[in-house]
Amino acid sequence: MATNGSGHDLIVCFGEMLIDFVPDVAGVSLAESTGFLKAPGGAPANVAVAVTKLGGHSAFVGKFGDDEFGHMLADILRKNNVNDEGVLFDQHARTALAFVTLKANGEREFMFYRNPSADMLLTEAELNLDLIRRAKIFHYGSISLISEPCRSAHMAAMKAAKDAGILCSYDPNVRLPLWPSEDAARDGIMSIWKEADFIKVSDDEVAFLTQKDPQDEENVLSLWYEGLKLLIVTDGEKGCRYFTKNFKGRVSGFSVKTIDTTGAGDAFVGALLVSIAKDTTIFENEERLRKALTFSNACGALCTTQKGAIPALPTPAEAEKLIAN
Repeated sequence: MATNGSGHDLIVCFGEMLIDFVPDVAGVSLAESTGFLKAPGGAPANVAVAVTKLGGHSAFVGKFGDDEFGHMLADILRKNNVNDEGVLFDQHARTALAFVTLKANGEREFMFYRNPSADMLLTEAELNLDLIRRAKIFHYGSISLISEPCRSAHMAAMKAAKDAGILCSYDPNVRLPLWPSEDAARDGIMSIWKEADFIKVSDDEVAFLTQKDPQDEENVLSLWYEGLKLLIVTDGEKGCRYFTKNFKGRVSGFSVKTIDTTGAGDAFVGALLVSIAKDTTIFENEERLRKALTFSNACGALCTTQKGAIPALPTPAEAEKLIAN
């Protein structure tokens, strides 16, 4: 069993891990695809692996089906040195699957098989709260808010983290096909907005949540609230924008040959969380924050140069090389 992270910089990631079936040829519809590669996915799990690949300590909290895919995913976590003390198996539900269409430009569409999948059936009573309380950062998305009992488990885990004074990190990762409606998605995502210490959203997610232009700073700042330490908006290959109580700015991205954008945001988040776990005063120091965001941008960019999320997650040396060049 991988048990890293008994130290003080543990990043606990909560939520879903699933199998992405990615067409072996980009630019064709699911119906036209003749073959699929199976790739481990699920944003919180991708972040957990991104953290360990970058030399940090992470744990994953979530539930798999007691099936071959579930055990394969748990094995991938262990092989990547992710602490698995929070991993559970459900004998009555399957591991979630997603069929991902890669459009010619590397962007994706999703078709999910979760009816219900094991990750949705995690209960509050099953949570390893001791593990969560050992964290320096507790990271989560919004997919775990969609249905019970997982929503209650998410709320309880978040409360335990907040009560223990742990920094809360939120990347909503909007996946509209999983929500009953667009309004339900907006309401669900915003229902826990003000619990987080830092939030990362993409420009597309800003457009979805505010229903306005994501490049207009006024719209972005409508998502700010008193008590938030850092709001990041990622702008794809253009880089990212950052907002803190005292300063704001933009850090430009890196130009690479994009093959598959899957996991790029998770690589970015993992890199940022590693930087924050090492130095929580980064929110007050613009120079150090910009350096961390440059590193995060490099990690996000590198992740788009290969198919799949976890296999494409970069090492620190690869990121430093891209920055140097």
